[in-house]
Amino acid sequence: MSLLDEEGNQDESLESKTLSAEDQVKDHSTGTRVVAGQIFLESGKSDSQSENEENFHSQEEEKENSLEELNSLEMSNLLNKDLEEAEVQSPVLTAIGGTADGEPCHFPFLFMEKEYAECTADGREDGRLWCATTYDYKKDQKWGFCESEEQSNKRRQMQEAEDVYQIGMKILNESSKKAQKKVAYQYLLKAADMNHTKAMEKVSYALLFGDYLKQNIQSSKELFEKLTEEGSPKGQMALGFLYASGLGVNSSQAKALVYYTFGALGGNLIAHMILGYRYWAGIGVLQSCESALTHYRLVANHVASDISLTGGTVVQRIRLADEVENPGMASGMLEEDLIQYYQFLAEKGDVQAQVGLGQLHLHGGRGVEQNHQRAFEYFNQAANAGNSHAMAFLGKMYSEGSDVVPQSNETALQYFKKAADMGNPVGQSGLGMAYLYGRGVPVNYELALKYFQKAAEQGWVDGQLQLGSMYYNGIGVKKDYKQALKYFNLASQGGHILAFYNLAQMHATGTGVMRSCHTAVELFKNVCERGRWSERLMTAYNSYKDGDSNSAVVQYLLLAEQGYEVAQSNAAFILDQKEASIVGENETYPRALLHWNRAASQGYTVARIKLGDYHFYGFGTDVDYETAFIHYRLASEQQHSAQAMFNLGYMHEKGLGIKQDIHLAKRFYDMAAEASPDAQVPVFLALCKLGVIYSLQYIREINIREVFSHIDMDQLLGPEWDLYLMTIIALLLGTIIAYRQRQHQAIPRAAGLRPAVPQQEPPPEHQPPQ
Repeated sequence: MSLLDEEGNQDESLESKTLSAEDQVKDHSTGTRVVAGQIFLESGKSDSQSENEENFHSQEEEKENSLEELNSLEMSNLLNKDLEEAEVQSPVLTAIGGTADGEPCHFPFLFMEKEYAECTADGREDGRLWCATTYDYKKDQKWGFCESEEQSNKRRQMQEAEDVYQIGMKILNESSKKAQKKVAYQYLLKAADMNHTKAMEKVSYALLFGDYLKQNIQSSKELFEKLTEEGSPKGQMALGFLYASGLGVNSSQAKALVYYTFGALGGNLIAHMILGYRYWAGIGVLQSCESALTHYRLVANHVASDISLTGGTVVQRIRLADEVENPGMASGMLEEDLIQYYQFLAEKGDVQAQVGLGQLHLHGGRGVEQNHQRAFEYFNQAANAGNSHAMAFLGKMYSEGSDVVPQSNETALQYFKKAADMGNPVGQSGLGMAYLYGRGVPVNYELALKYFQKAAEQGWVDGQLQLGSMYYNGIGVKKDYKQALKYFNLASQGGHILAFYNLAQMHATGTGVMRSCHTAVELFKNVCERGRWSERLMTAYNSYKDGDSNSAVVQYLLLAEQGYEVAQSNAAFILDQKEASIVGENETYPRALLHWNRAASQGYTVARIKLGDYHFYGFGTDVDYETAFIHYRLASEQQHSAQAMFNLGYMHEKGLGIKQDIHLAKRFYDMAAEASPDAQVPVFLALCKLGVIYSLQYIREINIREVFSHIDMDQLLGPEWDLYLMTIIALLLGTIIAYRQRQHQAIPRAAGLRPAVPQQEPPPEHQPPQ
């Protein structure tokens, strides 16, 4: 699924949800609760009140009924209140033209034996809205228009634009073919030309990323400016991105901050995420952990609420630099041939292949798109063969429901029971959920706790998460924050996003642990990065692999603004390789340096070494050996990088940025060889060179005459050392004379030979390869 597809399907999703001012400023520090494995913060509940709720669960059904009645009563009162206010505040429509110009419209009015409570276009071919000024139009014939001709034309134009937009969206959502999607964007382009706001948002992003429309940064900027004037949070966020990255405009972090702030105030979650990262890292603003916490928590709340119990979106974090350095290293992507091989095995009845493919299609990822239909088919085949894992996953699919599998607690329960009876942890966890929430069975907290414990003992993350939730809330057990923390930690080690979210809430509020803003922000950041916008990572990667570096770098730059370290390093890599033509040659290295710096601050070793290289060679900055030395030392000490150790050895050897010290150079070379087997050959060569240099330096430093003057030959070789020396010299002379005589005896045999002629070069076909 491409980025634009993802945005097309989610106009009302996380990215476009509008947060009320109350939601944005609400203080959540006083209490929390856990629902469906998630901790939700409550503003009005104290610890003493929480302690008084021990009997809550035994009276849950009664309370639920009373709450339903209360909610119905409240909704009824609110509705009546709203209608009263509407009657008081709604402006009185005045008829324009017709037979009752200037008279107030009468609602309801009777026309063609039908009552109308609002203006209508019925009875008119031009579609213009009108109303009657008395109840019975047929009797009195008193009427007038509800709008001027100009207003009518504008309304009809907007309606036409909406119709065109809906056609485009229908094609976009129902088709997977690129050609059809391009057709869809032609409709959206037409609607955007008619000033349809949502169409303009989609077209502007398509032009920015070059997806289904030719990439045009300038045109996208103009649309973003137009959207910003209309108050679109998406437009404000995107314009902030352009100013932050300097695409199509002169870079201005101050303007970027203003637009990001307006986008966040309008409820744009990506703008909140960007501001959270900026406050966390201190980019363009004073570093503030509490401000970062506010922004990240808002986004994390929405991401967590969108996560199903299957665990959420799989995020593929592929680093381009690592792929180039280690071509054979697995990127996490499955090759098409390998997928086809597993499909072949599954068709032949291989149960493990069926379960594996089922999970792959259920969650998506590793280059495979999410497909519930295929997942259901594979699980069905494996379940029919008696596989407990497949039964459990079928239970999960029926429990949650989807377009493919209708929601059915009874069917889900049957599958969960079969799997649990076979000792499957997924089935045990599913059965626990059924008893916890009363899905197909009466609520039974003891049985829920029992099945969650069984699942958790086998290391299943859902069991660990739900067990933590029960201890946190005191459901079926006594409240125990330490136990809750233990199980949330275990679930987080398995990568469950809701476990990260719950831990973040505990650290943010100091519940069961010492309050730590820094830890809470890092955990919330992890949750935010698992939102649906993370699918852009794969879209950008695919664009790069397809040779569209310009589209890839723009997408990576936007994700880099959101704080994704892998996007920062990938954007820097593309800029470093000078593969993006949309960035001027003079700006390539400075921008790459900026993103290497941001990636390095998040702990990426290669980025830290790159920073050292840039300062060593003067790429995008002045040559600065001391700064290069600092970066190499950080990479060596914090990440134990062999490359950094080798570079430190070289700098000590040459005295660059540090005092020359051959002994320290040898020490760093040895450390590099120990840290990585790949460094052993270059280290051996460097040490050989170092040995030669050391020997020459030693010889240069000593005085030969002074050494010989201190040598006592009588003591070293005895009193008759001169006789020994003469004997050795005589033997050497005898050997030389004998060798010369043998040479003279060999000369007469060769006297008749002609002088040697210089050898000619052999024919080309016999020449040795160069």
